[in-house]
Amino acid sequence: MISKMQAGDNMAIAQTQASRRSGVGHESINGTLSESVLQFNLTSELAQLPRDESWLSPTGRSSKTLVKYPDLRIVLIAMKANTRMHEHTAAGRISVHTLNGHIRLHLPERVVDLPAGNLLALDQCVSHDVEASEDSAFLLTLSWPSETTNKKSERHRKKTIRHKGK
Repeated sequence: MISKMQAGDNMAIAQTQASRRSGVGHESINGTLSESVLQFNLTSELAQLPRDESWLSPTGRSSKTLVKYPDLRIVLIAMKANTRMHEHTAAGRISVHTLNGHIRLHLPERVVDLPAGNLLALDQCVSHDVEASEDSAFLLTLSWPSETTNKKSERHRKKTIRHKGK
């Protein structure tokens, strides 16, 4: 007899396999990325990433969006040893949780080591790049404020800049 959790895992795996075969990505999952309750077996999800075609590309990484709401994304990312995601920023706040391996985030003022089991949170618009010193996997969580909060934050930032300039 299969438990509900096993059945859910099997369904997620079947949906993942179907999406990889069809080549249409998230659209073939029929909205399951934004259901009101989502559960994942990260061990199974991690096992699939190196089988993805992108793993064999020169970038040496593979990713899968697990959760996709208007204000929140959770992405599982695997990187080969000695590969790098070049400098970029995120419009919202992010967290990076290393599941296995060892990554480094290069920030404007410092380098942060993130071996397995470590978590880092960054405010919005903090530029960074990601380097894998060994085969690694991490969960990237991105959150976006509502438009109202975004406008208030922008006004606050402008006031702070003007205040510092005085």
